[in-house]
Amino acid sequence: MDVKIDGEGLTIEDVVAVARKGAKIVLPAEARARVEECARLVQKLVDSGKAIYGVTTGIGEFARIRISKEDGEALQRKIIYSHSAGTGDPLPEEYVRAAILCRSNTLSKGYSGVRLQTLETYMEMANRGISPVVYEKGSLGASGDLSPLAQLAEVALGEGEAFYGGKRIPGKVAMKAAGLTPIVPTFKEGLGLINGSQLTAGMAALCVHDAEQLVKVSEIASAMTLDAVRGVTGALDARAHELRKFPGQIKAAEHIRRMITGSQILAQPELKVQDAYSLRCIPQIIGASRDAVAHARTQIETEMNALVDNPIFIVRDGQHVSCGNFHGQYVGFALEHMAIAVAELASVSERHTNRMMNPILSGLPDFLVEGKGLNSGLMVAQYTAAALVTENKVLAHPAVVDSISVSADQEDHVSMANTSANKLRVIIRNTGAALSVQIMAAAQALDFRKPLLPGKGVQAVHALVRRHVKHLDEDRPLHPDIEAVRRLVLAGSIIKAAEGAVGKLD
Repeated sequence: MDVKIDGEGLTIEDVVAVARKGAKIVLPAEARARVEECARLVQKLVDSGKAIYGVTTGIGEFARIRISKEDGEALQRKIIYSHSAGTGDPLPEEYVRAAILCRSNTLSKGYSGVRLQTLETYMEMANRGISPVVYEKGSLGASGDLSPLAQLAEVALGEGEAFYGGKRIPGKVAMKAAGLTPIVPTFKEGLGLINGSQLTAGMAALCVHDAEQLVKVSEIASAMTLDAVRGVTGALDARAHELRKFPGQIKAAEHIRRMITGSQILAQPELKVQDAYSLRCIPQIIGASRDAVAHARTQIETEMNALVDNPIFIVRDGQHVSCGNFHGQYVGFALEHMAIAVAELASVSERHTNRMMNPILSGLPDFLVEGKGLNSGLMVAQYTAAALVTENKVLAHPAVVDSISVSADQEDHVSMANTSANKLRVIIRNTGAALSVQIMAAAQALDFRKPLLPGKGVQAVHALVRRHVKHLDEDRPLHPDIEAVRRLVLAGSIIKAAEGAVGKLD
């Protein structure tokens, strides 16, 4: 599978394909022509003696200093060196591949001034399995992701370090092993490789995909819980949700209705008129998260196909423009909105788990195990969910509202969007684990409802879980069970099982 880049049509699914499935990046002929034409314009402007930021001047506060044409190559190389200042653990390779794809897509628009051979070398690093070592911390989200993208560029220069063939090796060795010749940067190319938000955008794209999956898992887990505790189904009435009008709410209610269709448990006489909010308002809660993630998808895909650079070169006018298109505020806002939305999925999940544990609320054995006192059952699994929810609450505090002035106050407002992306990565991981606890608890609770059967969608997921985690008859270590369910969540198996029974959960 190939992913063609032209600066216009890149999707979340394309990023997933390249970052996680090994798809190759392909540059169409029309994009190649644009890149070559723009590179010629840069050379023409340099030859004319014009002052161009980061090309014939220094950068940041040093923009006031002119750089000679003869020193142009040295400037671009030193821009990469000086900006490689990150720290922390290396990012997973999938985020690095996503960044290469997103930056390549921006460069393919033909406004950044890099040469075709430079762009092709950059693309081929991903295509041939080179993943530069990029540290997770150091970007302010304006002027883009300078530190991490500089580490990418280091390897393109035949320097730095990279993961290749499962090993961490010098960038020069990786490039040679992959059959690539390191680039010798010329005018604008050092800046052109680093002056954008593409690490954050690539990470955000993968987070959108993962968050969309968690929304579906949350709907599935909620349906299992509703079946297990004999919830009041009237709150899922389509008429109520259509009157509220929010598309996410309408969709969430529909999915849960499909999941519980045919439930013998819920066909029993209802025990009460209405449920507590965490059950009665499932569509309103999850639906809001669904709509928030949908909005983030729109914002992130816009960013992925935008011109994110400075300066930019307008071939049709023969001019260059200094601008602020590297600023990551849009991406930061989308990431923070997603962080809140995904954190809420974990929050309501833990409340559902709690209700299943409490015999007064559920009508089920204490902590979902027989043998009161001797066995603690799933008691402490709920503790784990509670701990994850609390960490999410801390991480959901927005980084994007913060800004620290840098570069002698030349860069006096930054987005901190990459911090937002790193926070969201953890929130997504935590939420997947919290939902795994809920699904494990719901499977245990449904065992106690036998011989009555749950809805057909719930049955399918329950059967899947039971193939990997056996019923808890007496206490045993729970972490292997939680991890087994978490692997099913990460692999998409929970969604696949549900959809096999009730159709696509779109």
